[in-house]
Amino acid sequence: MESQFGLLNVWAQGDWGTRAVAVLLLGMSLASWMVIVLKALDIVRYKKLAQQAEAFWHSADFAEGLAKLGPQDENLFRDLAEEGREAAAHHRNTKAHLHDSLDVSDWVTRCLRNSIDHSTARLQAGLAILASVGSTAPFVGLFGTVWGIYHALMSIGMAGQATIDKVAGPIGEALIMTALGLAVAIPAVLGYNALVRGNKAILGKLNSFAHDLHAYFVTGARVGGSGDAKIVPMKKA
Repeated sequence: MESQFGLLNVWAQGDWGTRAVAVLLLGMSLASWMVIVLKALDIVRYKKLAQQAEAFWHSADFAEGLAKLGPQDENLFRDLAEEGREAAAHHRNTKAHLHDSLDVSDWVTRCLRNSIDHSTARLQAGLAILASVGSTAPFVGLFGTVWGIYHALMSIGMAGQATIDKVAGPIGEALIMTALGLAVAIPAVLGYNALVRGNKAILGKLNSFAHDLHAYFVTGARVGGSGDAKIVPMKKA
């Protein structure tokens, strides 16, 4: 015997407002889960790339170090290293009177900071969706509940009967919308917090790598390294 309650009954007995809320919550849930899965995979991949950053400093030259950082496609650490190299080369090849007001340290710092800012924007892409879903989904579900209760009470009033079996079913089905709103919002909030923590860990490694790159391009050696660095200083053009 088919149940008279549950999600299927809510959809079958609901009007256009209830169905619109259900479809909206479903879309919000799918969007949030897509963001969570894709960004989680990106964080896992970036953490693996971060582990290769140490191997960069044990290379014979800069080109070999870039190869050890991994493929160029969406590689935050390789982009940072290449940005620093281009900044140092640009500063060397610029006539002295054009950059007297900005020494090589400030110029490399600015370029590395711009690269980190771009990486930060890439890491944070999609998090606004999770924040929006987490903050609005409960209210969307609450709207569906209020809408369902209103129409349930209207139907009871027209029938002229207010017995418990006439009230419990429609009201219970309307309250399901609140539960659906929470079911959509909670994973979005938890996923957002987890992704933010993962992004902070990656940005911390990026900043540390940028600090070592800055020292290398300015002084020729990594911070904390010996005077005879294992990476051969770049040849001047």
